[in-house]
Amino acid sequence: ESSGKAHYQSRGPGQPFFAVFNYTLTHESRIRQADKSFQQVTAPLTADQRHDPAQVPVPPYHPDTPEVRRDWARYHDLLTALDYQVAKRLAELEEAGLAQDTIVFFFSDHGAGMPGVKKWIWRDGLHVPLIVYFPEKYRDWAPAEPGRPCDRIVSFVDFAPTVLSLAGVPVPEHMQGTAFLGPAAGPPRTLAYSHRDRMAERYDIVRGVIDGRYHYLRNFLPHLSWSQFVSYTEEMPTMKVWRRLHEEGRLDVTAARYFLPAKPVEELYDMQADPHEIRNLAGDPAHAAALHRLREACMRWMRDTGDLGLLPEYELQRRSEGATPWEIRLDPEKNPVARLQQAADLANAMDPTNADRLVALLGDADPAVRWWGAVGLVALGKRAVPAEAALRKALEDDSPNVRVAAAEALANLGHGEAVQDTLPVLTEALAHETPFIRLRAMNVLDRLGQQARPALDAMKKAGIKGGDVASYVARMVEYVPEKFK
Repeated sequence: ESSGKAHYQSRGPGQPFFAVFNYTLTHESRIRQADKSFQQVTAPLTADQRHDPAQVPVPPYHPDTPEVRRDWARYHDLLTALDYQVAKRLAELEEAGLAQDTIVFFFSDHGAGMPGVKKWIWRDGLHVPLIVYFPEKYRDWAPAEPGRPCDRIVSFVDFAPTVLSLAGVPVPEHMQGTAFLGPAAGPPRTLAYSHRDRMAERYDIVRGVIDGRYHYLRNFLPHLSWSQFVSYTEEMPTMKVWRRLHEEGRLDVTAARYFLPAKPVEELYDMQADPHEIRNLAGDPAHAAALHRLREACMRWMRDTGDLGLLPEYELQRRSEGATPWEIRLDPEKNPVARLQQAADLANAMDPTNADRLVALLGDADPAVRWWGAVGLVALGKRAVPAEAALRKALEDDSPNVRVAAAEALANLGHGEAVQDTLPVLTEALAHETPFIRLRAMNVLDRLGQQARPALDAMKKAGIKGGDVASYVARMVEYVPEKFK
C-alpha cells in the first residue's frame, strides 16, 4: 500500500514487512513558514537545542546576512525537531516488539532545502545522511562496528538491490545499482552518478560523476545562468536577499558566481580540499587526468544507461507513445545518445567558427539533432548572424522544439526585424496542444524581456490543464506578464 495511512501494523500476523515513512518537516517550505507554524513544529526543542543565527555556519556561496543566517538556523532547528519524530517511530517499533528483528535505514532525499543546494547536483545538494541500524541478530551484515562511519560510496540506485539482498530475494539483472549490504553485496562502487534536468519551470541539463575525491559536472546548456528564476525557490528569504544584493552589486566574488550569465561547460572540484565546490579545476593542467577520466566515465554512463535527457521532453513523449521511456532508452533510432552527445558538444562549444556546422545540424533528419543545432546558435547570440537565413528557414521546421529554439536564436541577433519575425512563432507555440512546448515558449519570451511585449496577451492565455508541467506553465503565466507593467 502506498498512502499516508500505510503502516506495517496493518500486516497479517507474523508477516515480514518493508515500510517507508517520509517526513516533510525539513522541506524548504517549512524553513520559510510563518513564525507561529514554525514555533508549533519546533515546540519539543529545549532552549539549548535551538540554534543561534549568529553562530550558525553559512556556506561561502551564500551572502552572510541576517536573512540567510535565520534560514540556516531554522533549518537546523527543524533537523532537531525531526530527531524527535524519528525517536517516536523507533519507540513505536520497540513497543511492537519488532526492534530486534528490524533493520532501519535513515536518509534524506537531497541536501538542505536551501537555494543553491536543493535542485542542484553540487556536493552540498547530493551528499545526504545515511544511517543503517542493525539489531544484534543481523550484526554480521554491518560493514563496521556500531557508531563507526563507513566511507563506501553509496548511490540511491543501490538501495533497492540492497533491501532485496537483506531479504534474501534475488536481485533482478535490470537493476543498475549494486547491493552494499547483505549476502548479495557486491564490491564497493568507485563512481556515483547524478543528473539534473528541468527544475520546475526552468530548463537545464547537467550530468555528474563522483569518485570519492573529485566531482565532475557537465553542463549541456551552459549559455543559461545558474540563477534562472524559479518562482518557488524565490519565496525563500535567502534567495530574495541573495538576488537583491546581486542586483545592487554588493556580493563578493564567491557569492556572485551563481549569477554569472553563463556556466562553464565543465566543472571539476576536489571535494577534499574544497568541500563547498567553489574552485573549478576543469582548466587546471594539474588535474587534467582526473578531468579526462571522469569526463569519459560520465559520457559512457549516459550511453550505457540510455540517458534520455538529451531529448527535449516533447520528443521523449512523442517517441515513447505506445511504449514507455524505459523501453526506448536503448533504441538507437529513438534515442541516439552518442549522436546527441556529439551534437551537444558542438552546440556547447559556443564558437562562432562552428556556425556552418551548426547550420548543418539544422538539416539533420532527426528533430532532436536539429534542436541541438538551434540551441548552439542560441548560445552564439549575435555571433550567429551568418546563420540568419538558415534560422529563418527553421522557423517552419516540422518540430515545434526546433521552431521555438530557432526563434530565440533569431531574436538574439538583436535587430528589430528578426525579433518581429520570431514573435508569431512563439505566440503559436503558446497555444500548442502540450504544455511541453508552451513552457519552452514561455521561457524564451521571458528571456527576451521587453522585446516580447507584443506577445503579452498570448502569454496570459497560455495556461493549460493536465499534470505537473502544465502547473509550471501556469506559474509563468502568473508572473511573467507582471514584468511588462
